[in-house]
Amino acid sequence: MDREIKIYFDKESDYLEVLFERKEGIFKETENDAVMEKVDTLGNVIGFSILQV
Repeated sequence: MDREIKIYFDKESDYLEVLFERKEGIFKETENDAVMEKVDTLGNVIGFSILQV
């Protein structure tokens, strides 16, 4: 199965975002303060972000 993964990096703010699917979702905190996961309405992980890469 082919998927398009979107990767965004902002050097100035030291922010990385990786999205596996283009869906509506929300970012949720994780155990690591620098990492957040993006989940859809069913709770499936569809991406993540990292601060201070």
